[in-house]
Amino acid sequence: MTIGLERARPAVVRDHPKAGWFAVGAVCFGAFMGQLDASIVTLTFPALQHEYGAPLAAVQWVSLAYLLALVGLLAAVGRVADAVGRKLTYVQGFGVFTVASIACGLAPTLGWLVAFRVIQAIGAAMLQANSVALVVRSVREGRARAALGVQAAAQALGLALGPAVGGLLVDTVGWRWVFLVNAPVGLAGLIAGRYLLPRTRERTPLGRFDGAGVGLLATASTALLLVISGVSGLEMPGWLLVALAGATVLAAIGFVVREKAASSPILQLSVLRPPVVSLGLAGALCGYLVLFGPLTLLPQVLGTAGGTGAVLTCLPAGFAVAAVLADRVLPKRLGSRGRTVLGALVAAAGCAALGPASAPWEVGVSLVVAGLGLGVFIPANNSAVMSAIPARMSATGGGLVNMARGLGTALGVALVTLCLHSGGETAALAVLAGAGVLAAATGLAARPERAR
Repeated sequence: MTIGLERARPAVVRDHPKAGWFAVGAVCFGAFMGQLDASIVTLTFPALQHEYGAPLAAVQWVSLAYLLALVGLLAAVGRVADAVGRKLTYVQGFGVFTVASIACGLAPTLGWLVAFRVIQAIGAAMLQANSVALVVRSVREGRARAALGVQAAAQALGLALGPAVGGLLVDTVGWRWVFLVNAPVGLAGLIAGRYLLPRTRERTPLGRFDGAGVGLLATASTALLLVISGVSGLEMPGWLLVALAGATVLAAIGFVVREKAASSPILQLSVLRPPVVSLGLAGALCGYLVLFGPLTLLPQVLGTAGGTGAVLTCLPAGFAVAAVLADRVLPKRLGSRGRTVLGALVAAAGCAALGPASAPWEVGVSLVVAGLGLGVFIPANNSAVMSAIPARMSATGGGLVNMARGLGTALGVALVTLCLHSGGETAALAVLAGAGVLAAATGLAARPERAR
């Protein structure tokens, strides 16, 4: 495909000194909507159980099916976007996500709702696989970290508003509006993407589509997430859990073998060779584990009364503040590597301070500290990863970053749940603090590299 298939921005936008930041703002629509959706849907579960007369084990597939489809598709969609155009894929993804959201709000049965959520995940994959790449390639060199901080702040805002907005919608106009509320945001995102995003200048020809690679990657990620869910409480026979673990390993090995032999692989394994990429992706997984773990832990510890929602908001609030201001406040000589180590250690300290029987105000302060650390760590870490990936493969790299985020989110929920079932609150806090230390270790071990 040619650049002509992506419509150019109006000249008044393209020639504006802030054109790159206009593009970042357009991407923030998707970042906000994605995290709003992630933090809002679980609040509909009681209403869905009542509406459809279904048990929780069935209703949870409204979230699980979405997550499975999203994580399984991210790398493949990123590879396709690098070939056909990142702007084209992103804008079309907004359309798919918006239409599917409306369909979810009108779903007549639980089965149809789950099916529409899978379609919604396809649109979300088209957005997320391109978001990091669009941000990094839209601003001038040296501003990527600050731009990723703004995107992270938009994610944090969606994460913070989700519980409050979702609870209000469910209690007033009903659960269907949890999905229908995406329609106006999606429409705004479509318009912003069309007029503010730049066309793709660097491309990687797709060649023969690697369907086998996509299938193996989707199988590995799906089986892994099911294993995580099974370990954390999803009811399934022991033999099935073992079989899924085996399928994860076999599919992962098969994927590596396939990608080495494929003439046009979905993922060129050489992308992962630089330590700053491989260790950075591991660090991203740990960072998002620390971000989402407390959101699962604290409602179980504090209960649903006493302003738990307000306390939980302290984490994304601290995250948003640091993500926006870190690049202005921290000294320039403290590069991405230093910021990843500093931010991860601060986040670990915040989690360690969440001691058992802490007062709500103490929990709030600890969450702000953890959020500030993550707001420094995540944009710096993601910027380091993307700087080591060739521009023509930006969407592939962005897809990998978002895959790490999805797996980190799932692990944050699963490991906290497992700890609460076995070792209690202290064990869960130790896991979160340990993940922060591990994230710092990945930043310390990775030497920054720049892609040619």
